[in-house]
Amino acid sequence: YRQLYAHKPAVVAVDRHPDYLSTQWGRATAAAEGLALCEVQHHHAHVAACLAEHGVPRSHPQVLAIVLDGLGLGDDGSLWGGEFLACDYRSFERLAHFAPVALLGGAKAMREPWRNALAHFDRFIGWNEVVARYPDLDIVRQLAGKPLAPLKKMLETGLNAPPSSSAGRLFDAVAATLGVCAEATSYEGQAAIELEALAQRGQDAAGEGYPIDVTEGAPIVIGWGPLWRALLEDLARGTPRAVIAARFHAGLASGLARIGVHLAARCGLERAVLSGGVFQNRILLQGVARALRKSGIDVLTPQRVPANDGGIALGQAVIAAARAVSDPELP
Repeated sequence: YRQLYAHKPAVVAVDRHPDYLSTQWGRATAAAEGLALCEVQHHHAHVAACLAEHGVPRSHPQVLAIVLDGLGLGDDGSLWGGEFLACDYRSFERLAHFAPVALLGGAKAMREPWRNALAHFDRFIGWNEVVARYPDLDIVRQLAGKPLAPLKKMLETGLNAPPSSSAGRLFDAVAATLGVCAEATSYEGQAAIELEALAQRGQDAAGEGYPIDVTEGAPIVIGWGPLWRALLEDLARGTPRAVIAARFHAGLASGLARIGVHLAARCGLERAVLSGGVFQNRILLQGVARALRKSGIDVLTPQRVPANDGGIALGQAVIAAARAVSDPELP
């Protein structure tokens, strides 16, 4: 493409994660050709892509961004994935995030949803209490058949179980608990896609959905203890799985919107951006956007540019361009 269009780049923009092949190629290209290198945080790029798609100018004040995806490397070196940011094209501030939960088995947690259910149970309720209260649930019996001793050791030590605020793994955990793709997925996002399809059948009985836990601080931390207790109680009572899935979606959308309204008011932000692969979920996207707009917040969502990582390159490009204009040290 560079040959075809006679393109001579001045800056190479890459994701901050060093293990991405695109990042490695970009770094090598910048070094070999003496080009400036701009490393862009993954979730910031999601937001910038949506802003660019909607023609938001570089001079626009910061927006409130809710970015939900599988994972991306955060500025603190940990794996992010459920983020509230205040940002413009040049920079961002982390305002709130999902409580970190271990990725049990590392990359295996992205392919085997039961691992996320076990990690969530252990983190927010305690595995022993789950077993004591719900011994007859299918998910509990399934997990009891796993090699729990080494898995528990991994959770205790963090060995091959890095913490992540991933929204995608929350959906995987709920899906596995309801018997959706519990053992393994055959393609990325399968558990969340099937969970959304299940929820669509139970929306009429969803009500306000399950509660979430909010711990004030800088940043705010969003936890799932109340959600899991309510969900497991419903499951034990024999509540239809479609209704449980719908209640999960409804409670999550309501809780995220409520936190968004609070942060927008606190930080004086009048516009919001919803992006990241998890926001391909129509129930969640519409629920959060509707509640934010009802509170007077202007909401932008991806339309032509993908909400998932298909839009990342555009976000990286406009961030690198904005920084190059602002920083005289960049060409």
